[in-house]
Amino acid sequence: MARVRRAFERSGPPGPATYLLPRRGAPSAVLVPIFEEDGGARVILTRRSSRLRSHTGQVAFPGGRLEVGEAPVAAALREASEEVGLDPAVCEILGELTPLATLSSGAHITPFVAALPGRPHLSPQPSEVERVFDVALAELMDPSAYRSEIWPFEGGERPMYVFELDGDTVWGATARILVELLDLVTLL
Repeated sequence: MARVRRAFERSGPPGPATYLLPRRGAPSAVLVPIFEEDGGARVILTRRSSRLRSHTGQVAFPGGRLEVGEAPVAAALREASEEVGLDPAVCEILGELTPLATLSSGAHITPFVAALPGRPHLSPQPSEVERVFDVALAELMDPSAYRSEIWPFEGGERPMYVFELDGDTVWGATARILVELLDLVTLL
């Protein structure tokens, strides 16, 4: 966890937005909650409910659309509270990662990384979240859990990052956020 903190102290503001498309989706924000356990940093993820209209069953960070007049960080904290019961008062915002857009819906996402004081007690909202779980950053860096592929998209090809985690596949915007986080932490 100390390494994650140092990475954000040294990183400065996020870079330019990545994979931005014509604005089709609403502005959104996600929270990347991290806590330390047994000497290692762990990140909290969710599997979205199959009852949702979009991105059903996909692994994601807690988050969602901004309400009118709402700041992105406030939206990320509110959504994490609504989706998994994470108390915003225990979240220490360490920094912001590079804004990005989903390739499927065009939603513009601002990711915020938050340190938690320990393993939180979470209670997923069943209408939004099918499963909440956490994974060690060290596990994400294991070569057997990660691969990169080249996928065709409008106007060319793009890398698609994929993590295989105990019965779940992480890809798309969530995987891009994880790759940026891991790059930031491992550059120290």
